[in-house]
Amino acid sequence: MKNLFSIVLLFTALLSSAQEKKEIPKSQIVEVSCGECNFGLKGKSCDLAVRIDGKAYFVDGTNIDDHGDSHAKDGFCETIRKAEVTGEIIDNRFQVTSFTLLPEKK
Repeated sequence: MKNLFSIVLLFTALLSSAQEKKEIPKSQIVEVSCGECNFGLKGKSCDLAVRIDGKAYFVDGTNIDDHGDSHAKDGFCETIRKAEVTGEIIDNRFQVTSFTLLPEKK
């Protein structure tokens, strides 16, 4: 009987750990720009944001100034660009784990 109980306990633990595995976020192509200047988000200064399925989110994990001059002709405060990103939305903010700015289409 003890062996049966041990087996059931082990099986339950294995099943529980299998259910706790998180999905690995997939990369996606999104619009990126200044949240205040181009996406209508409220903030104190120019901050990087992504737009996913029509909704904009401020970004944590990379900064607007990490990708060039935001006020240049091709900067995030002047234009909306595309980027390939990986991350997840937590507390209404996009927590980025990878961010690759795509070349502008001419």
